[in-house]
Amino acid sequence: MIVGKVTGSIVSTRKQENLIGSKFMVVEPLEKGKGKFIAVDMIGAGIGETVLIAMGSAARVGCGMSEAPIDAAIVGIVDEGQDGVI
Repeated sequence: MIVGKVTGSIVSTRKQENLIGSKFMVVEPLEKGKGKFIAVDMIGAGIGETVLIAMGSAARVGCGMSEAPIDAAIVGIVDEGQDGVI
């Protein structure tokens, strides 16, 4: 699981059938040296929020779309960190 910040959104008028109705967000991992990527958002995260991202098959299972071509999914919104982690 990765912790990141939502920095933008992506609009896609045409997409694979299993992704219709899905929202896509641009996420920047908090870990230094990692590049931005796109994640499907099934929980309604907003720009500027810190989020939890599942990757790979965990992303598909985590958002209930096991047959969709998903590589990253926002599965949680961070309210606060502990011990300075966030």
